[in-house]
Amino acid sequence: MYIDTHCHLSKEDYQDIDKVINNAKKADVNKIIISGCDKKSIKESIEIIEKYSNVYLSLGYHPSEADLIEEKDLDELKKIIKNTNKIVALGEIGLDYHWNKQNKEKQIWLFEKMLDIARELKLPVVIHSRDAFQDTYDILKKSQCKGVIHCFSGNIENAKMYISIGFSLGIGGVLTFQNSKLKDVIKDISIDKIVSETDSPYLAPVPYRGTKNEPKNIPIIVEEIAKHKKLNIEEVRSKIEQNVKEIFNI
Repeated sequence: MYIDTHCHLSKEDYQDIDKVINNAKKADVNKIIISGCDKKSIKESIEIIEKYSNVYLSLGYHPSEADLIEEKDLDELKKIIKNTNKIVALGEIGLDYHWNKQNKEKQIWLFEKMLDIARELKLPVVIHSRDAFQDTYDILKKSQCKGVIHCFSGNIENAKMYISIGFSLGIGGVLTFQNSKLKDVIKDISIDKIVSETDSPYLAPVPYRGTKNEPKNIPIIVEEIAKHKKLNIEEVRSKIEQNVKEIFNI
């Protein structure tokens, strides 16, 4: 069984979510964790996990929402988590200085609040970090939270620093890109610290790069991980399944 630990499923991106789920099953991708990271997607994501038995949810406010979120929204989020089954993590949360450097303080405030909720509710976290490695690492180190660095794209030093404070790395379609530096990172980190993800509908792997991504493409990513780790595909698939169970308790 393959597992997609991070994707986004919405009617805005997919006309037929039933078809996406069935395509995944045909590819032996039998467990999927979707992400709800703003008010609209949180509501829709809850509807999706209630419909599909093999779909789970991580939810939390993405850094792009920082200017929109108030304390009352955090209280509401906690209520949603406490009253919703199949929520396995808080995320994606974190920092993004690529698109907006002007509201760093607000992003950090929201990130730290999300981590407080994760600790309170004893949930792992799924971390978004773009052009913000040092702040992300420093805040996570203080937080003592554990989880996954979603869509990891840093260097080997970054990888080892995250792993040293209890995080695994979410590896997706970028690994298949011709000039991806992730190939060198993968060689030097333990398979115990890797999980597979698509980040659908984004970042489709080669040979589908540039098209709309789907969870069904997970086997391509796992095969690429196996190639660079010089391991058997079945061994990698089994190990990732074990990693996911340990992190997300599914």
